[in-house]
Amino acid sequence: METAVAPPAAPTPVLSGPPRPRVGVTGMTAALPPRPPGAVTGSRPALPPEPDEPDFPTERRGSSSPPDRRAPPPAPATLPSVIVAPPDRRGPGPSQYSGPDRRGGAASPQYSGPERRTPRRSGEEGGAGPGDRFWPSQPRTLGETGLNTTFVEELVLKALFFAGEMRGMDIAARLQLPTALVDDVIEGLRRQKYIDIRGGGGSGVGKSTMIYQLTTFVTDVLRQVLDRNRYNGPAPVPFLEWAAAVKKQTVRGNRITRARMQDKFGDLIIKDYIFDGIGPAMNSGRAIFFYGPPGNGKTAICQGMVNCFDGDIFIPHAILIDDFVVRIFDANLHKVVEDEPGTSPYDRRWVRCRRPLVVVGGELTLEMLDLVYSPEVKYYEAPFQMKASNGMLLIDDFGRQKVSPKDLLNRWIVPLESDIDMLTLHTGKKLQVPFDVFAAFSTNLDPSDLVDDAFLRRVRYKLEVQRPDEEQFHDIFQVMCRKRGVPYNAAAVDYLIDAHYRPVGRPFAACQPRDLLDQVIDMAHYQGQEPRLTTELLDSAVRGYFVRFDKDKPAGTSASAR
Repeated sequence: METAVAPPAAPTPVLSGPPRPRVGVTGMTAALPPRPPGAVTGSRPALPPEPDEPDFPTERRGSSSPPDRRAPPPAPATLPSVIVAPPDRRGPGPSQYSGPDRRGGAASPQYSGPERRTPRRSGEEGGAGPGDRFWPSQPRTLGETGLNTTFVEELVLKALFFAGEMRGMDIAARLQLPTALVDDVIEGLRRQKYIDIRGGGGSGVGKSTMIYQLTTFVTDVLRQVLDRNRYNGPAPVPFLEWAAAVKKQTVRGNRITRARMQDKFGDLIIKDYIFDGIGPAMNSGRAIFFYGPPGNGKTAICQGMVNCFDGDIFIPHAILIDDFVVRIFDANLHKVVEDEPGTSPYDRRWVRCRRPLVVVGGELTLEMLDLVYSPEVKYYEAPFQMKASNGMLLIDDFGRQKVSPKDLLNRWIVPLESDIDMLTLHTGKKLQVPFDVFAAFSTNLDPSDLVDDAFLRRVRYKLEVQRPDEEQFHDIFQVMCRKRGVPYNAAAVDYLIDAHYRPVGRPFAACQPRDLLDQVIDMAHYQGQEPRLTTELLDSAVRGYFVRFDKDKPAGTSASAR
């Protein structure tokens, strides 16, 4: 550890580049100190250079001549509010982005609508990446990441703060950036005396195996960094790059055939009219509305539908909107795809995943459909529809949410019509984001009590999921017996229907064979028997499964079971 040196009376700028403007965040535990008049713009205390060691910003390391220290640094760029403009109805056209992103300008990112444009960062040749698909090329310079040096330096400082000490290669893995880029940033922080080398990693040579830790000079700087946000993870992707990637990986315009769908639904027993109803809807990528009695496979159908879409997609760990980080990748929702041998290198800030299926039910509220800001960590979690981008979003049990169906439908009308969603930052700024989602609404309530004509006009496909007939009931029982490892007995299923369905007029439901078979297995294990379809076990399963609670009975009386 290097010895602390008292800073001079007049501080000099030591930032690696022009400082980013500090955007006010509600919930901050400490405010930045006011800058005195005439002070040089910067947020980090300066230290005198070591003898015989040049003191220059890391961003100018490759310069042929030393910078003029007497010249004041350029004024920081301001971040104007996002300008919300109506979508262009004239169809695809040239980009309408309002200005440059964080690479070289001050304009805030603005998504202009559903134009089909190839993203700026295209794939490299060779391996699995070539072709028309989106393939995020691996950045070779810090400028290609879309992030400035100061932002990456702050990510390195936070990584070391939360870990205590880290090797250079581990810092690069945490940021998901190439080791060479992170080594340059670490070297710049060393020159500023904010980090120091503790020792080697015991294997290999080079900066990546060195163990780094924070110095005492970084205390004030780190406090200011943590007051802005405590995000500690992979480096984010600029908003405009993510918006362009969503367009490139669109879920619209598929070419799904009946034969292909039958292979993707596995053992699910589906009537022909179901295939004929969902096939065209999937090819359009537009919304679909399922209705019908409960327990007949509406959710299972949606899970099979998402398997029909082509290929995999790239989802960023996080994106950067102005000065705010928004986390998108969710390990609970996104299924990672392993790289094949010979795969072309790509930007590891993106995760290669299958097209997601995001299911939300009765817990859904309007607040959950906007950016979720945490005052404790001071960054955002993306809403469900952003996490479902380029995939499928199922609003299950529609009509059972705490919010009224009318308010919930009004929230979806604009995105379904224009492919643009409107989100709000906690500062009040409005933001346009792409809405490239195959939305499905599912309900077992009466649709006439839930939806109006305006909603039905925007949801072009409606499909009733009907109950299975007796033949399908047998087929479902046979499939479930095979999955559970129980010998199928058609005579026992006939007994079940004749004894417990026909006499009382009980309707079939697609979920009943699975549920009854699970109870048969549980009862057999309790009795120390091998699970089999017998009349005795089926009678026990029916007594515990089909129970009718009579509201007219006085309290304390037993429920009647049929």
